[in-house]
Amino acid sequence: MGIQERKEKQKLEIRKLILDASIKLFIEEGFGNVTIRKIADLIEYSPTTVYLYFKDKDEILTALHDVGFQKMQEYNHDLPSINNPLLRLHKMGENYINFGMENPEFYELMFIMDEPMKVIEETGCEWKPGDNAIKVLKATVTECMEKNYLIGTDPHLVSLSVWSFVHGLVSLAIRDRMEKFVPEKELLLPMMRQSLNWFVNTIENPARNQ
Repeated sequence: MGIQERKEKQKLEIRKLILDASIKLFIEEGFGNVTIRKIADLIEYSPTTVYLYFKDKDEILTALHDVGFQKMQEYNHDLPSINNPLLRLHKMGENYINFGMENPEFYELMFIMDEPMKVIEETGCEWKPGDNAIKVLKATVTECMEKNYLIGTDPHLVSLSVWSFVHGLVSLAIRDRMEKFVPEKELLLPMMRQSLNWFVNTIENPARNQ
């Protein structure tokens, strides 16, 4: 490995250190209580080093937000190969649950913390990663309805219902509220998947539950 390659590798490693330390502090202490100095102290570098990579906390938050959506997209790599839109919708739900349970810090940042949306609003940026994920969900729901796999008249409302359901499951689980229903940790994911099965079947044909 040449000198330039080693320098580039070191830069990537330091950047990752900064991001890892930042998300830990953001979740533990709250975004407003975290400073660049605290981040620097955690990784045992000077604040000046952190500023070489990010101009402020907002930029760090935006970078973490993007990394989180990239990670979530990796869970969905197999979706294009699923031709049946209802099976694809179900797989999207499973992937969402798995991502949230395996990456709770990123999930908090992407879908629960207020600060990312405030930063986006204040800087005038778009929520592109989130908007793209919603578009994929709406497109899949619309395809399900066009092929009569789902009952309903408004794909936006059905999409919101689907997202709200899986978001609720993950939010309860990562905040240790789901344990009130499922006390044994190893049964948590299977129970959440069973709940997803029930929900998809319900929106597919609500009459069968009457």
